[in-house]
Amino acid sequence: MSATLQASARGVYLITVTPFTASGALDASSTDRMVDFCLESGVTGLTVLGIMGEAPKLTMQESEAFVQQVLARVNGRVPVVVGASAPGFAAMKELTERVMALGASGVMVAPPATVRTDDQILSYFDMVTDTLASVSGAQGVPWVLQDHPVATGVQMSARTIMNIVRNAPSCMMLKHEDCPGLAKLSAIKAAMDSQELRRISILTGNGGGLFLPEELTRGADGAMTGFAYPEMMVDVCAAHAAGDVERAHDLFDAYLPLARYEQQSVIGLAVRKHLFVQRGVIASAFVRKPGPKLSAQDEQDIARLVARQTRRLADLG
Repeated sequence: MSATLQASARGVYLITVTPFTASGALDASSTDRMVDFCLESGVTGLTVLGIMGEAPKLTMQESEAFVQQVLARVNGRVPVVVGASAPGFAAMKELTERVMALGASGVMVAPPATVRTDDQILSYFDMVTDTLASVSGAQGVPWVLQDHPVATGVQMSARTIMNIVRNAPSCMMLKHEDCPGLAKLSAIKAAMDSQELRRISILTGNGGGLFLPEELTRGADGAMTGFAYPEMMVDVCAAHAAGDVERAHDLFDAYLPLARYEQQSVIGLAVRKHLFVQRGVIASAFVRKPGPKLSAQDEQDIARLVARQTRRLADLG
């Protein structure tokens, strides 16, 4: 069983891909290699069934099987968070019950596109809290509030997020993905510092960590996002925590061109899976439909960026 998700969580909770075989079936062997690779990279947690994990393309049975495989391989070494966003609360509760019974540390929930006003958003997350509380008793399942307007279309102000947290004692973490979002991050952090708001973990998720050094300086506790080189986020967070902010920026800058390329809205997942294949992490770069495929020119771009990144990292030592 993984450790329970805590409001004091720090470090890098990597958003994983879901490995498939060349025919599109779940790939258990690649899943095991991926977990080993992530843990060897130094991540402090894993998040599965996120948007880049192709969660909407899995059946309920596949989702449960994949989570079970990941948890078995992790074997309690780090917390594992499972994306549980769903159009309805029955599906959210069913998946949450299944993954928590398997030993997940908590779940992550984003607002649906149907909520727009502050009152609608607060009412929705009150229902989330009630739904998750019914899974495991009065304290509820520990959960992560995902603020990702680019994907959801829902704009949540800093004040709205703080009100959600006040109303939800089982909310332990904010996955902060608004962009531009540094001012929002600073406002929430200031409220915690002044004890206007209880302490929760804030992990940032802007596209492969595209603003990670600045977010750490603003008070983020780490990152919850994906990138084919998770060691970047681990090393940047470690350097920043040690007080070597310039080193953190230098490391980040070395990876930035490839991280930027991976964050293209159409082909980003295919880029990440292609790089994972090249790194020996997964066997196939298969992306389920609807999904992108890389062109020969894309692969040439990636090869050039990897070569330049390798040289820059060697220069940095």
